[in-house]
This record gives sequence, C-alpha cells and structure tokens, in this order.
Amino acid sequence: MSFLKTLFWVIFFVGFTIFAINNWQPVSMKLWNGLWLDSKLPAVIGASFLLGFVPLWIWHRTMRYRLSRRIATLESGAKTMAANFPAATPAPEKGA
Repeated sequence: MSFLKTLFWVIFFVGFTIFAINNWQPVSMKLWNGLWLDSKLPAVIGASFLLGFVPLWIWHRTMRYRLSRRIATLESGAKTMAANFPAATPAPEKGA
C-alpha cells in the first residue's frame, strides 16, 4: 500500500512539473478592493491545491488520532474486564 501511495505522489509531481514547464506564463487575479495579484500560473494552481488539501489533511489526521486513542482506551478496558472474570471451567463429562 505504501508503494502505491508513493507511486501516486511521484506521478502527481511529475505531471505537475510537466504542466508547469508548458504553462509558465503570468496571470493576473483581482482579489478585493482593486487589489491585483500577478503571479505565474503553476504557482496559482499549486497554492489553490494546497489551500484545499492541507485543511482536509489536518482534519483527517486529527480524526485518525482521536479514533486511535478511543480504540486504545476501549481495548484496555476490555482487557481489564476480561481479567476480572473468573476462568471458565469445563463442564464435567456425563457418565464418568
């Protein structure tokens, strides 16, 4: 699985690099109150990607951390409860 994740990111960055080389041209964006931003197209696309990706990635990591902590708490509670129960004794055989 780690190999596939690495392969995905390598293909993504190679594709973005090829795109950046072929589209290296200035663009102007009107932000607000007559404020204009002049930048290169790949920088604008990269910033847009990061603006959408990073907050969701942070949310994903925090939820994963919270759930792993919750699972660890539940597992330790289950081990404690299992230790408190007496060991099951086998039923005596009939006819003995």
